Amino acid sequence: MRIGINTGGGDAPGLNAVIHAVVLSAHHRGWEVYGIQTGYAGLLDTRRTVRLTPSHVESIVDRGGTILGTTNRADPFRFPVRGPSGEVTFTDLSDEVVRNFHALGLDALVAVGGDGSMDLAARFAAKGIPVIGVPKTIDNDLADTNYSFGFDTAVSTATDAVDKLHSTASAHQRVFVVEVMGRYVGWIALHTGLTGSADVILLPEVPFDLEYVCAKILANERRGKSYGIIVAAEGARHVGGQLTTRAQTTVGRQEPLLGGIADWVAREVGQRTGKESRALVLGHLQRGGSPTTFDRLVALRYGAAAVRFLAEGKRNVLVAYQPPEGMVPVPLEGAASRRKMVPVDSDTIRTCRELGISLGDAPPLE
Repeated sequence: MRIGINTGGGDAPGLNAVIHAVVLSAHHRGWEVYGIQTGYAGLLDTRRTVRLTPSHVESIVDRGGTILGTTNRADPFRFPVRGPSGEVTFTDLSDEVVRNFHALGLDALVAVGGDGSMDLAARFAAKGIPVIGVPKTIDNDLADTNYSFGFDTAVSTATDAVDKLHSTASAHQRVFVVEVMGRYVGWIALHTGLTGSADVILLPEVPFDLEYVCAKILANERRGKSYGIIVAAEGARHVGGQLTTRAQTTVGRQEPLLGGIADWVAREVGQRTGKESRALVLGHLQRGGSPTTFDRLVALRYGAAAVRFLAEGKRNVLVAYQPPEGMVPVPLEGAASRRKMVPVDSDTIRTCRELGISLGDAPPLE
């Protein structure tokens, strides 16, 4: 069997571990693996496909990024093409992808990516490409799987930053608002804020009121705490408010670029409390670096399971991590649309409230 593998969307720690596991598992079955570079764009130019052997992947498990490259701007169903005058038009090149897939003699595709990539995988499955989807998102927001690799590393990176902010915030009696990733869900913000001993955590699932946020900072000051730490998901919003977005857009990207919630909250908190407030946007730092041991472990299991499912004759499924059963196949179709939100009545949310961490939705306990 000849299988292809690509990585799409934003990068996440653990992608190389998945590639490593796919190549080794396939090799032990006598199969060939071909790496498709830069997501589906690599199937628009067959020269960007490379044979992968165990020697290519023997030392990549601990590396961040992806040896295959990735992009979130190359949707073959709506591919941006720049004309001679600089104008951009969008063209459906999906049939060309299918033709090249078969021209390469591939029998199946292991598609590694987030919700956008899984949507594309399902659409190509409908066009006749046998697909195994491997979920990847540091946001941890795909509903069919209990855990997505990269999340643990992202939280560790963000928590380390918050840990370091405590000393400088205390020294200058400042309020720091730390913006972390989380477009529609607040898993990173919730886990970072709780483990990093934040005073306030702002989540997309819990609309906040600035009056309550400021009240928490002032209540802490009355108790003798001269500084504050607020962790905000990029998709957090004020009660009745809209998502905060950046002005610029990117060709080929269909979703708005979020950003600015930390700046806005810091400005408002500073004006309303009189305390010096600063914003810190961690941005792509959360995607970088070596994956944690846990992310490596899960990513290796994902890659091995993808090949196992192919060997068992399964096609057009998503590899889902569902303890205690482990890795199980679930239907690929519709997987991208099922989003895993933070349950507002979860034990983790309850723990935050019991520790006095404000979610900005109620007056602080004095």
